[in-house]
Amino acid sequence: MVDLPILVTGGTGTLGRAVVAQLREADRAHRVLSRRAGPGLVPGDLSTGRGVEEAVRDTAAILHLASTPKQDLVITRTLLDAARRHGRPHLVFVSIVGIDRVPLGYYREKLAVERLIAESGLDWTTLRATQFHNLLDALFGAVARSRLLPVLAGARFQPVDVRDVAARLVELVVAEPAGEVLQFGGPAVRPMDELARAWLRSTGRRRPVLPLRLPGGLARAVRAGGLTTPEHAEGAITFEEYLDPIGADR
Repeated sequence: MVDLPILVTGGTGTLGRAVVAQLREADRAHRVLSRRAGPGLVPGDLSTGRGVEEAVRDTAAILHLASTPKQDLVITRTLLDAARRHGRPHLVFVSIVGIDRVPLGYYREKLAVERLIAESGLDWTTLRATQFHNLLDALFGAVARSRLLPVLAGARFQPVDVRDVAARLVELVVAEPAGEVLQFGGPAVRPMDELARAWLRSTGRRRPVLPLRLPGGLARAVRAGGLTTPEHAEGAITFEEYLDPIGADR
């Protein structure tokens, strides 16, 4: 089994590129499913099924990182069907911490995908990760275009670096299938306003941070820590280290 390659779906995305780099560093044979042609890529499209059978054939395991909102169930079902026909490899799926606590349509779809995998008959492992550093970076960049930087009052996040998540996924894909949902979070649970101020310091921008207390179930769930997993603070790279690799202060 160790001589067979690991198939990576979503290998050209933010997390996927980090996973592929980890596999390459560990000298693990792998192939990346992609709709685009290129070195190290195998042609295939989970949305249509084109090329998926050939990509799955003779693989040791599958790292399923691809995500297409409103199509996640469809693309995962296509992948599972091919895997059942070709060797039944161990499937490792990356999901999101809090999808069972935070009322978002995308999260409900992710939860349905988790159930589909658990009931697939394949050996499987699911890893739920907290929000990536780059997601908060992009969010702050978008809302800071005005003279203020609004944040959700009372919100707590546990941002994690994709490199830490990638390393954990590589560990899981070469290990025995866990057959359960695992959790993985960043090094600390932190208030959103604190993270916003760290972002402002790193980017050199001057904006008042404006906490807004929003109504609704989504805001309540985030304030209650629905996106965090403090008992699994296993990531090592902090938000400041992500923002500035040579030091938090510049």
